[in-house]
Amino acid sequence: MKKILIFAGTTEGRKLSEYLAEAEINHTICVATEYGAIVLRQHPLIKVHQGRMNQEQIERFLDDGKYGVVVDATHPFAKEITCNIKAALKEMGQGGTIIPYLRLKRNGIEEKENDVTYFETNEECVKALEDTEGNILLTTGSKELYKYCISEGIKHRLYVRVLPSVESLSLCTEQGICGKQVIAMQGPFTTEMNEAIIRQYEISYLVTKESGVPGGYQEKVSAAKKTGTKVFVIGCPEQGEGYSFPEICQKLKDMGGKNFQTKNPKKGNMEIPCGYPSMSQKQDISFEIILAGIGMGHRNGLTGEAARAIEEADILLGAERMIMTVCSKAEKYPFYQAEQIIPYLHDMQSGNTFTGNKKVVVLFSGDSGFYSGCQLLNEALKKEITEGRLNASLRILPGISSVAYLASCIGESYQDAAVYSTHGKKLCNLVRRIKSSPKTFLIMSGVKDINELGERLTNAGMQKCEIITGYQLSYEEQRVEKHTPVECMELKDEGLYTCFVRNPYAMQRRLTHGIADGQFIRDKVPMTKEEIREVSICKLRLKEKAVVYDIGSGTGSIAIEIAGISDDIQVYAVEQKHEAVLLIEKNKKKFELQNVTVVESRAPEGLTELPMATHAFIGGSGGRLKEILVSLRQMNPDMRVVVNAVSMETICEMREILSMDDMIKEEEIVQLQVSRAKKAGNYHLMQSENPVWICAFDFCGKEPERKA
Repeated sequence: MKKILIFAGTTEGRKLSEYLAEAEINHTICVATEYGAIVLRQHPLIKVHQGRMNQEQIERFLDDGKYGVVVDATHPFAKEITCNIKAALKEMGQGGTIIPYLRLKRNGIEEKENDVTYFETNEECVKALEDTEGNILLTTGSKELYKYCISEGIKHRLYVRVLPSVESLSLCTEQGICGKQVIAMQGPFTTEMNEAIIRQYEISYLVTKESGVPGGYQEKVSAAKKTGTKVFVIGCPEQGEGYSFPEICQKLKDMGGKNFQTKNPKKGNMEIPCGYPSMSQKQDISFEIILAGIGMGHRNGLTGEAARAIEEADILLGAERMIMTVCSKAEKYPFYQAEQIIPYLHDMQSGNTFTGNKKVVVLFSGDSGFYSGCQLLNEALKKEITEGRLNASLRILPGISSVAYLASCIGESYQDAAVYSTHGKKLCNLVRRIKSSPKTFLIMSGVKDINELGERLTNAGMQKCEIITGYQLSYEEQRVEKHTPVECMELKDEGLYTCFVRNPYAMQRRLTHGIADGQFIRDKVPMTKEEIREVSICKLRLKEKAVVYDIGSGTGSIAIEIAGISDDIQVYAVEQKHEAVLLIEKNKKKFELQNVTVVESRAPEGLTELPMATHAFIGGSGGRLKEILVSLRQMNPDMRVVVNAVSMETICEMREILSMDDMIKEEEIVQLQVSRAKKAGNYHLMQSENPVWICAFDFCGKEPERKA
């Protein structure tokens, strides 16, 4: 077997070294820093060289070691070391010593994200950041730090995540970045960990390299999406020619002229395949997968069954804060999402590291069936098992939820209470929900959620609500306390909270829409009248989780009525007149509706950036009805639409639309003439409103393909 030299610095390089060691292949691995050596696996067949080398030093090292093959597993952005390796090999080749060069390509991101901004260089990114405000999380490493510290407008806003090595910390100090601006941590970082850092440091912009799957790129982008953080990406340089991990393994096997072998106490010598295994090979390893709820987090809150599963586990997966709080002999990895766990299980099942039956336990906080990510993972795993890609059994263990725990602490039942979670998200129309419920349990995140709850209840005039907070439930620092909304605004202790809100003046929630005209803030802006609103909304045939455009919203009366039907409906009130936009915002605030988004724009131009609608109400078209309908159909060919018409011009436009049989179906046309009684002395006289045409229809699907 030729002597193998690996230039590492990436996860793939480390994995290749571990693979060769399992296969009983002597090799040397080169890393640049002391920290790079620390994270490598200790093994008698692995020789580690630490320190940066230039071209001449690499030549001497190759010659002295009599190496027969070089594997370049350095980072794609580490262009200098790759150039030095190639130059050294070329120089040696001219002298008659030819050493094969193999480039190990890392798994990249297959598709670019739509909601991130890409830059070719760090300098371009710096220039863009100078025009921004807010804190910046820099995850590009310490070597490029100086480029961002040149600008004083950026430097004081930087939070730099670097490896906890002497070299990295020294570079931070040299650039005047120290103290609270340095986050010295070793990855891999989960989405949850990235999200926690973003929230902790109130990050507005995250800067990263397009470093591929092993570099944690997707976890950064996912965390940014959840927190509304903008992402600036330094695009990955072209890697050029190279080989995947299985291809590199096969190349090394071919050069050695023999199969790689690993010792297995049960099966003796067994070949480690470099590619994906056949189905017969896959059966050599099977998993018993358990998705376990672990309660609030403290080990005292574990059920006996969950505790036994953790004790017997071979592999423990879950968010970092969970797997670190339990005692187990198992290997621990901070994976908790399907896109992390399933590829990991496939890699193990392929036989590249070991065989046999493995007990894998995935930990979830609270109860696995109660506001938990367990369900998504369960469905994804079931699909893999059913379709034959994963040889495994699967079961779920329940846990004790923080709601059940807090209810027991305060002697309350929760079967007759409203229960919601605001953990890691904004709950829509929270005050409206509490207004209509005598008892409400809330699963919350940090103290900011409690502060916001107190502020919103206070602003809504609900100061008489009693709030019981459960702080760090099940832990030694646990506190269960009563507060007023004002007191909640002043709490400062950071940690996990679950709370109970008692509303002694809860009002029964009305089941039908129908807000009186006089309740809206109107001014001089036209408004769809009450009876017309009710018929129009009925004709929309709304469903749960509908997305509705209210085009030509006016005072927002239609948008407000629809949003009040269900907190799960999202309404976009589109209006071009500024004075009307201000009125919609006032009515939105008055009726305490967060599921209304006001868009100041003409239609259809203002619709292009909005989420795709399932329903649309058109109360005002500005003479562009046909143009609006064509755009709506392009967005969603199955949309339900209701159009109101008062003027003869709009009625004529509507008539033209109705004649287009290839565009709409199931049309309904209703003309309403509403008369209201008004008192005149001792008499009540009927006074008529303008007649209104209401036209409702469905689009008839995609446009038919036209023949050439």
